[in-house]
Amino acid sequence: MKTYINPTLYSKPNLNPRLSLKILRTPFSSLVPATMHMIVTTPAGDSAFTNHAYCSPSDLPTFAVPQSGRKSGHIALNATQQKQAGVSVGDQVSATRFIPPEECFNLALLKIEIELLGKRTKTRQVDAVFLDELLRNKFMYQVMMAGQKVSFKSDGGREYVFTVHQAAVEGQEKVDADLERGMISSGTYFIFETPKGSNGLKILNQRKIFTQKELNLQKLGIGGLNAEFESIFRRAFASRVLPHHVVNKLGIKHVKGMLLYGPPGTGKTLVARQIGKILNGKDPKIVNGPEVLDCYVGESEKNVRELFADAEQDQIVHGDESDLHVIIFDEIDAICKKRSGSSRDSSRIHDNIVNTLLTKMDGVEPLNNILIIGLTNRKELLDEALLRPGRLEVQIQIGLPDKKGRLQILQIHTNKIKESSYLAPDVNLRELATRAENYSGAELEGVVRSAVSFAFNRQLSLDDLKKPVDEENIKVTMDDFHRALQEIRPTYGALAEELERCRLNGIVNCGDRHRHAYDRAMLLVEQVKSSEGSPLVKCLLEGPSGTGKSALAATIGIHSRFPFVRIISAESMIGLHDERAKCVHLENVFEEAYKSQLSIIILDDVERLMEFIPIGPRFSTMIYQTLWGLLKRFPPKGNKLLVIGTTSEFEFLDSIRFCKTFSHTYNVPTLTSEDAKKVLEQLQVFADEDINAAADALNDMPIQKLYTLIETAGQCAKPVYSGKKKINISDFCNCLRDIGR
Repeated sequence: MKTYINPTLYSKPNLNPRLSLKILRTPFSSLVPATMHMIVTTPAGDSAFTNHAYCSPSDLPTFAVPQSGRKSGHIALNATQQKQAGVSVGDQVSATRFIPPEECFNLALLKIEIELLGKRTKTRQVDAVFLDELLRNKFMYQVMMAGQKVSFKSDGGREYVFTVHQAAVEGQEKVDADLERGMISSGTYFIFETPKGSNGLKILNQRKIFTQKELNLQKLGIGGLNAEFESIFRRAFASRVLPHHVVNKLGIKHVKGMLLYGPPGTGKTLVARQIGKILNGKDPKIVNGPEVLDCYVGESEKNVRELFADAEQDQIVHGDESDLHVIIFDEIDAICKKRSGSSRDSSRIHDNIVNTLLTKMDGVEPLNNILIIGLTNRKELLDEALLRPGRLEVQIQIGLPDKKGRLQILQIHTNKIKESSYLAPDVNLRELATRAENYSGAELEGVVRSAVSFAFNRQLSLDDLKKPVDEENIKVTMDDFHRALQEIRPTYGALAEELERCRLNGIVNCGDRHRHAYDRAMLLVEQVKSSEGSPLVKCLLEGPSGTGKSALAATIGIHSRFPFVRIISAESMIGLHDERAKCVHLENVFEEAYKSQLSIIILDDVERLMEFIPIGPRFSTMIYQTLWGLLKRFPPKGNKLLVIGTTSEFEFLDSIRFCKTFSHTYNVPTLTSEDAKKVLEQLQVFADEDINAAADALNDMPIQKLYTLIETAGQCAKPVYSGKKKINISDFCNCLRDIGR
């Protein structure tokens, strides 16, 4: 049997030989040769309540707390120490000196269960602040270990015993439950509990909301959400840290609910789970929204009530001292949709669930020991009553991470790779964070996984799958990350392929008039980027059909390098048969754009989006009103949006006053002979002596028609554009007469 004694104090003996060996090998301690000693009882009196082990002054070189009257070779332990060590008076034990590790050994947090000794006639109330000062004075610089029992006496002579349930050392992220120990210091945070069912002691003014002394988000696996966490702590937890009597004097109520909303993959579920872990309360209940629903009448409402049953019972028994109960509703929009008042069974069930939840959160007998965390991608679907004060009143948007946040996320997901020496020296996470604009946290994690798969693939051979892997040569390189960024595309990123389809023939210099429209539009891009007073800028490109308005808008989107660019066209609405579905699609695209700091939306052929028909004329007033409202609505604070519209029916849009919704309008004209000559010189499809004649024939021609003529006259575009063949001017003129203008 080995017992460990600190140079100045006693530390918990260990009964398990296997575990004892484990401790001997651990880097957390340094041990010196053991000596044999006999167990004796600590004399009655205050010495029995100090947690010290006493020895003879002659043993002082080995142990530290001498006591007159102790024989050499004796160790005096009190009854609690003897019971825990499993020894009796007269037993011979092997003892060795324990030397604390050089690295930090101070306890950040000590969670103990405390109870009164002796007969109890009534419940005694003890202030947590008093206990904190008492234990800190009596046991400062003593080593405590999980599972250890310690008896002590207050200044008033009352005898207590406490059991250590958790001992967390500063800076120690993960702790082996069998080796939880450390030294009490001035910075140790105490959490007090009483045994279940015990009516002898009641702790008042307990500050026990957190299980950790400080919140290190990166250690929790959360990156890029420092500002959001600060807001959550200030609004939802600050009041719970204060003692109850202070809260009562202030006359404030605790926040009972919060809503985390934002795009998919941004870490809402992760944040909620980690909040549940760091809070010192009951294990959080995590409920997926659809799990609450039941096919039997009244069962769905019953499922909601059962979620609150433990909290209700706990508040009845412990009152203000009851533990915090956290309930997490993932996809809360699935069960808490806006109440319709419909008599249909499905609608009535959802209405009843909302009513039940509202009653439990903020009813006649409100619960003060609950915290409801709702998670959703669609905040607009929730019933408005849920978002009022007293319900889910704290609403935090978990958006796409900025550059600093992306760097933190990449550091979190590459940390183990780096620690295992599998990360190549050429990997620059800052550069990757800059390139990965509009990537969510989940997508960045996917990028890291993809990069690792490329590294693994170099070590595998499809010809010999049993070939052993050379672990030493596994390196995740910068090239692997570049390939991963090409493979994993952000959901809210610029769709380069879609933009390139709008300019299949590339972009050519069409003359000063086209250049003017491009330059002015790019000035608007810079205005959106740099100006604080222009969160929403709208530009309309108008001109005859085929003049390259869509290609110009797509080019502006590509050259802007905005992280989010979307094109809304009549083709993108194919399959949406009714006006309402098309309006919802329009609104969804704008809502997605609001989640990015810089966004461009291209409304291609606005008149076609409105279902314009020149006979009549007729158009959809519902889509017209939706577009009008969306173009008048500003994006959220901190985000900016540029809307580019294109139209071939300027007179129609002007007649319905839709042009007024755009702050800038630029004309994209047809080609003059001079413009056509510039284009043909760049394309190099005519002989030099034929260019002037071809250009004269192309006067007032749209650029799209020009390309069609060249394709037809050349009959085979590939040899023409490669320079191996030139278009005959007579063939070109014949095609021009056949196709017409």
